[in-house]
Parts: sequence; C-alpha cells; structure tokens
Amino acid sequence: MRSYLDHAASSPMVPEAAAALTARLGLAGNASSLHAAGRAARAVLEDAREQIADDLRAHPTEVVFTSGGTEADNLAIQGAWRARPRGTIARRDRLVRSAVEHPAVAETMAALGREGADVAIVPVDHEGLLDIAALASALETPTQLTSVMWVNNETGTIQPIDEVVACARAAGTWVHSDAVQAVGHVPVQFAESELDLLSLSAHKIGGPIGIGALLVRRELPLRAYAFGGGQERDLRSGTAAPALAAAFAAAVHRAVRDLDDESARLERLVERMRYAVRLFGGVVNGRPGSPAILNVSFPGARADDLLLLLDAEGFDCSTGSACTAGVHQPSPVLLAMGRDENQARESLRLSFGWNTTAVDLTRLVAALPHVVERARLAGGR
Repeated sequence: MRSYLDHAASSPMVPEAAAALTARLGLAGNASSLHAAGRAARAVLEDAREQIADDLRAHPTEVVFTSGGTEADNLAIQGAWRARPRGTIARRDRLVRSAVEHPAVAETMAALGREGADVAIVPVDHEGLLDIAALASALETPTQLTSVMWVNNETGTIQPIDEVVACARAAGTWVHSDAVQAVGHVPVQFAESELDLLSLSAHKIGGPIGIGALLVRRELPLRAYAFGGGQERDLRSGTAAPALAAAFAAAVHRAVRDLDDESARLERLVERMRYAVRLFGGVVNGRPGSPAILNVSFPGARADDLLLLLDAEGFDCSTGSACTAGVHQPSPVLLAMGRDENQARESLRLSFGWNTTAVDLTRLVAALPHVVERARLAGGR
C-alpha cells in the first residue's frame, strides 16, 4: 500500500478532469482554423475559458492559456518588463519580489537583472510572512512590477495579498501573484483581488500536466516575449490544446466548488500531523496557512534520508519544490526565513489533496518514529 503525499508537486487527476480530457482526446481540428472541425475545437476551448473565468471571477478575455505555472510566471514578469516606460522621466526599471518566490519568478527576475533590471528582494520573517514595511520601502523607487506568491509552495504560508496590492497601487506599480498553490485551498477571486496578473496551473489541483493560465487584467498593455501565430491575445502564440483546457476547467470548477468543505477536511488532517510531528520531536516550519501543505523538520535527520526511508515505507513526499528536485540543496525558502544551512537541509514537505485520507496519516504517524530514528543514525547525529 502506498500513500501519495506530494500534491503540491503534482496532484493526481480528479475524475471530472479525467472524464473531460478523455471525452475530447479524439477531437480533430485546430482551434484557429475556420472550417467546421476548427470551429468545434474553438468552441471547446472558449467554453473552458469561460468556465475558468466564471469560477475565478475574471472576464473570459483575461484568461490566457499557457503550458503551466512556470510559463505563466515568465509571461507575467518578462511581459511586464518589456512593457515598461523607457523615457528618461518615466523610467521604471525596478522589479520587486519576495524572498520566498518560486524559481519561475526568482530566476526570471535574476535573468532580467543581467539585462539591466534593478531587482529588489523583500525579506520575510521567521514564519515566512512578508515584511510589508520593507515592501513599501522597496517601492519608493519607481517600479514596473511587484510579484508576491499567494501561498508558498514549500511552507504553505499565506501572504497578505490585499496589503501587497494596496502598497503596489500606492506606488503605481503593476502587481502579480503566483497563485498556483492557492486555487482550491484559499478563496481566489481575480476581480476582487485587484491584482493585475495571476498565475495558475492545472496539475496542482487535479487537472492535467501541460496546461496553466495567466489571468491578465483586460486593459493591461502586457507584451509577449515569444512570437508566432498570435493566439491568446497576441500574448502566447502556439496551437491551442482544447482537450487540456476542458480538463483544466473541470479541475478548477471542482476545486472552487468544494473549497470550503475540502479545506476543512484537510485542515483536520493537517492539525493531526502537526501534533504528531511535535510529539516526535519535530518542528513545523512556517505559520499555519494552506491546509494542503505542511513543512516539517526533525533536528538531526537530513531530509534526503527521511525521504528515502519514507519512500521505502510506501510514502511519496518531497524535500521541497519539485521544480528544483534532483540534487538537494538547502531550501532557499527556509534560508530566507532565518534557518541555517543544516536546518534548511532538514525540511520535508508533506502535501495533501483530494485523495488523501485519514488512513494515509494513520500509517504515516505509525511509521514516523522509527523512520526519524533511522534517519538520525544515517546522518551520524
């Protein structure tokens, strides 16, 4: 028996998304073609766009399909940078981000820094919460874009997006949020948020891998950074994937529809795990936030050892962001939260979703004591 506890990396497809995908896999026609097959494909694509817009309180024209969250983040940041005023009076060469952003944001800004962008990084406190006063200070320099993740992908910490937006508005900067880990776990309403740009990804909420979206406020003059046939408002060229879009829309709809009940269910499971972790001498990293993510450390036990031992016991989990998996380095998120390198190497991410049950956590609680003991022995501590 295995227990899948890595939903923040990729969540298994929910039945509704799987059904929507398989029903349309045989669909012929390019959604940009004018013949009957093309129009049928276009209808599926636009129905999906309208469903996602309705569920996330956006206008359908604000939904720009991408290949996933990474491309959505890149489009937001690079598109904003290329749209900045360049006159000597109105120049806005600063980009601002939090210290705990996903690499899709952090590395994109770093690359633009090598092109001349003035990248300001706003610190977080010991629990991973953004320093709003430091954000306001960073925005005293004319800024083109501020990007703050809604829910952190490693710790689940929820950032005060309303305060971030208020600071950005006062400074006259565009504001973006990577909401990949937020949809389905906290209320996300694009219009009410007053964000300019918002990234999301299908496979984090039980949709298919290979599709995501950037919500772009209608009047925002974002610029493309890759070119082709001019699809998706001239912002993201490439042949559309109607079947993936339909499955994505089904996953978003379920996530939004079941938000309250599912969040309450997961919070009960997470609270049980918090208690067990502390009982066995562990530490919970970050303030209570998303009910889907729990970041824990067991002093003296390396995360790599814990991961392999848990894998052998039938548990799938992660040492942090799956996008940086492979060679485990100290977590930049934990380092930004003030942990030292050893502590940042000890963080294990448990993430839960629609098919996580109380049985999974009962098994995990039973396995943890001897797994932690063996990991500490393996580390020689």
